[in-house]
Amino acid sequence: MERLLGRLERRFGRYAVQNLILFVVGGTAIVWALALSKPEFEWRLMLDWHAVRRGELWRLVTFVFIPPPVSGIWLLFYLYFTWWVGSSLEQHWGAFKFDVYYLAGTVAMIAASAVAGRMTNTWIGGSNVGLLALAFATVFPDVEIYVLLFIPVRAKWLGLLGAVWLAYMFATGGFATRAGIVAEAATYALFFGSHWSGVLRDRGVVARQQARRASMESSSPPVFGKRQCALCGAREADGADIRVCSCEKCGGSPRMLCLEHARKH
Repeated sequence: MERLLGRLERRFGRYAVQNLILFVVGGTAIVWALALSKPEFEWRLMLDWHAVRRGELWRLVTFVFIPPPVSGIWLLFYLYFTWWVGSSLEQHWGAFKFDVYYLAGTVAMIAASAVAGRMTNTWIGGSNVGLLALAFATVFPDVEIYVLLFIPVRAKWLGLLGAVWLAYMFATGGFATRAGIVAEAATYALFFGSHWSGVLRDRGVVARQQARRASMESSSPPVFGKRQCALCGAREADGADIRVCSCEKCGGSPRMLCLEHARKH
């Protein structure tokens, strides 16, 4: 995925939208303010497939600006968190990759909504924020986020909690909910699948190295002068140059070899 993004950025990077998340947050705030006086205004922006089929194609874009059903103070926290997470990712990735990630999540949720037939716009719009939060927890796992303004929690634990919650919703939700979660998970896996495979591969290498060191430490080394080659039987007491080998060909455990066999094995 990184190679593909690199090629696309070299070709189309000049078209990337800088500070995309600022436009999303600003649009959400404007929609919330207008909906206070005209609640029907928000309805005109929702992803309604019947309206889309009638030609109201703007709904395929404007649904991302629909705010969550929360009061004013909580909306401010929501908008600030969305901006902070999104701007942090854009600074780390660059505008092009961030734009592609956000666009991919949006397209995936549109596809899930088309398959499911009907999904709540709160869930559809919130999925992009959820994707940003999962990406932030992966890229910045040790950054502390203050829950309820005074409880510091590392981002990786909040990301894990979010993944558990999605798994619970998938197990207990209906078809529309499951379609949305599959779309969200597919987008995340597309961008972070290679990251996690690398983490698992590195952990496997570390575990094998630790096991090899433990085996070498636990095995008592033979007394100098009494070692002999495991292949030809040449003894150190007879003047043979005996070496200790613990390479992969020897199974990782220490093995005594004369100098000739140590070079050729």
